Amino acid sequence: MIKKENLDKTSAWPFVEAKKMLRERKTLIEKKGKITLQTGYGPSGLPHIGTFGEVARTTMLVNALQHLTDIPTEIITFSDDMDGLRKVPDNVPQKDLLKKNLHKPLTQVPDPFNKFNSFGEHNNEMLKTFLDNFNFKYNFKSSTLLYKSGFFNSSLKKILENYDEIMNIILPTLGKERQKTYSPFLPICPDTGHVLEIPVKKINKDKSKIIFDNDGKELEISILDGNCKLQWKVDWAMRWYALDVDFEMYGKDLIESAILSTKIIKLIGKTNPSGFAYELFLDEKGEKISKSKGNGITIDQWLEYASPESLSLYMYQNPKRAKKLYKDIVPKTVDDYLDFLEKAKTQNELQLLMNPVWHVHNSIVPKERMIMSFSMLLNLVETSNANNKELLWKFVKKYKSNISENNYPIFDKLVGYAIKYFNDVIKMKKKYKRPNKDEKLALEALIKTLDKCNDKMKPEDIQTMIYSTGKENGYSENLRDWFKLIYEVVFGDENGPRMGFFISFFGVKETKDLIINKIK
Repeated sequence: MIKKENLDKTSAWPFVEAKKMLRERKTLIEKKGKITLQTGYGPSGLPHIGTFGEVARTTMLVNALQHLTDIPTEIITFSDDMDGLRKVPDNVPQKDLLKKNLHKPLTQVPDPFNKFNSFGEHNNEMLKTFLDNFNFKYNFKSSTLLYKSGFFNSSLKKILENYDEIMNIILPTLGKERQKTYSPFLPICPDTGHVLEIPVKKINKDKSKIIFDNDGKELEISILDGNCKLQWKVDWAMRWYALDVDFEMYGKDLIESAILSTKIIKLIGKTNPSGFAYELFLDEKGEKISKSKGNGITIDQWLEYASPESLSLYMYQNPKRAKKLYKDIVPKTVDDYLDFLEKAKTQNELQLLMNPVWHVHNSIVPKERMIMSFSMLLNLVETSNANNKELLWKFVKKYKSNISENNYPIFDKLVGYAIKYFNDVIKMKKKYKRPNKDEKLALEALIKTLDKCNDKMKPEDIQTMIYSTGKENGYSENLRDWFKLIYEVVFGDENGPRMGFFISFFGVKETKDLIINKIK
């Protein structure tokens, strides 16, 4: 049980947002006896890592809530799968098939992967499978099913009753041309099956029907039972209303939508959920990650190279800061994760509440001792030429004979990840420096220094001797350049491991042979 004073003091963002929500919706939550948090997903393309981030962060907030209140919580993962397919994604097969079905609801578009009844269902199942693999607890809801089952009917009637007022909220935010054609209701065309964006001529509140101008032909249609869906901003407000949502986080690009949806839900008689706007993920070029482009690193790729917990850590850190999300950031994130695990071993309760791994692991932090950083392990993959886990483990045990795979499950997984990441990402980018005459002399001096070392020496003592060698061979003013030279020649990179530790682990003789080989 966490002490109340520590819960009051912590400034970790999941606790800050949870407390804010409990304050803002105290009476409403107590009345219904449940806290409902929603995450939204548009299945117009394959689920990407940003979608996972929204569920992961919401789960962290739920973990904080469970330490603040006994009121039960529920995460709804909502799929807007009745939305019309507006464009063909770049990263799918059978593009012509999708092109023929543009503007149809996603659950009426054939699956280009030939696995499910529709493209919407395919993407929904991909998302659910992934979330299940992370053991997230959520309640999946499909827009199509809720519209067609009549679940939304009473809420849709509320929207129709307040039609004019809603138009007054939305129209001022649109350009003049769009104002002429805008309608909160989008009918499903009975002839083409398309989601139509056409102007309304008349509304009939008593019969819950609307008459549209469909290319000069009047189209009368019911707003109920899935015959119509709502435009995005109105749909979002209606969903908050119908599902009694208490909290939802969303990307910074949806702040304006959230403001308008807030006005609409208040108009139809309920209070808007507590909100949290996070910054967007960018690819290595600084462009927004897109489902249709498939740019940035995918969920599957990250999990080939690093643990789910490292990915969750990346989602936890600085959610209100734009961050690049591509393959090269994986090693640093893994090392950050290992550092936080190590710090947790000596932290008091308040410090633990501020430690990201407390939130990543839902307040139960593993006790495993760290053997080495992921960056160091990547260097070991290269220098040992190990191409499978068993071989790399044998190499590790050669210098750390008292360790076992069974006692180090986190490190055991890192061994496999390091081999995969090195071969897929690092190997192709390696550029080994050819030292000039003076640099070669300095490295030869380093080899002579290593002649005075042995495998029983402490890493710190070896490190000190390497420092001294650099100072004595032209690097007294800038030891950073000395280590940069070693890294570029030996590892093909500007950055590398702490050399004293690397040598004590890799072996003095092996390191000497490695440097001699690189110089040649």
